[in-house]
Formats: sequence, structure tokens, C-alpha cells
Amino acid sequence: MSIQESSVGLSCFGLKKYLISKYMSQITYYTLEGLTRLKKELHEMKTVQRPAISQQIGEARDKGDLSENAEYDAAKEAQGLLEMKISKLDSIIANARVIDESTIDNSKVFILSKVHIKNVENEMELEYTLVAESEADLKAKRISMDSPIGKGLLGKAVGEIAEITTPNGTMHFEILNITRG
Repeated sequence: MSIQESSVGLSCFGLKKYLISKYMSQITYYTLEGLTRLKKELHEMKTVQRPAISQQIGEARDKGDLSENAEYDAAKEAQGLLEMKISKLDSIIANARVIDESTIDNSKVFILSKVHIKNVENEMELEYTLVAESEADLKAKRISMDSPIGKGLLGKAVGEIAEITTPNGTMHFEILNITRG
């Protein structure tokens, strides 16, 4: 085995080990809509993308010498990346929990809370819904509960000031209102 093959094997092994440690036992919370979207994405990878890549590999293999076949190498690489994505998504879905909004306390900020906040320094008011990282969409005012602002707001009640450290410095937000969805 050459040094190049050795380092490629180790980097793939290291990436796989990282993905397994990061996603295997980490429970994540989703809305029913978000989890359904992930399941559809996984189904599409398994039933559409995987067979398409297998077909590309077969066609490239039929062209002859595999040692100098860039098409074959590209298809095998795409297959490896797809299988890692499938594995990651399988693990995420296996550890996913759907949130029952009716059981969440409205007195404090939690996942799926719609939070009306005011920046103490400039009096600007904002409203965000805290969601899982994969459901975050800033344009739709849905921020990840793992973001700096999301983490700073979690567990706060109406009237409390959240001190949030961001790359641009520390910001202070007053919680004005908390509702669901």
C-alpha cells in the first residue's frame, strides 16, 4: 500500500469514525414536518441516487481498463460519499424524536418556541422560532437552538435578559413574549 492510499484510507476511516461518534447516540428533536422531510430525503438517496451511481459504475467498468478510467474513479468516489450521507441520515433518523408541542412549557424558551425579543442596546425587536439545526431557515425566521442566539435564549422566561456572545461581541436581548409555532 502506498503512502497516498494509506492516507486516503485513514482519512476516510477518520471521517467515518467522526460521523459515527457525532450522530450515533445524539438524540435530536424535530417537528413532524422536519422528520418527514429527512425520511423523504433518505428514501430518495436509497431508491434513486444509489441505483443511478451503481449504473454509472457498471457503464464505466464496461469501458475497459479500470486503472486509467477517470469515469470509474469518479463514480466510485460519488458512491462512497453517498453511502456516508445515507449512513449519517440513517443514524440521525434512528435517534430523532418528534416533539409534542402540547407538552412543552410556554413559560420558558424551548425548541419550537416563537420568541419575541428586543435588543437592549438599539431597541430593535425581532421574532424567531427555535428549531433543530437541520430545520433552521433564517429567511423564515427559524433559527437553530444550537446557534449562539438559540443557546442564549434557551430556558429564559418573559422579562429576562439573555446575554449572548456572538463573533461580533456580547449582545443583550430582553424576552418580550413566548408562544408556540
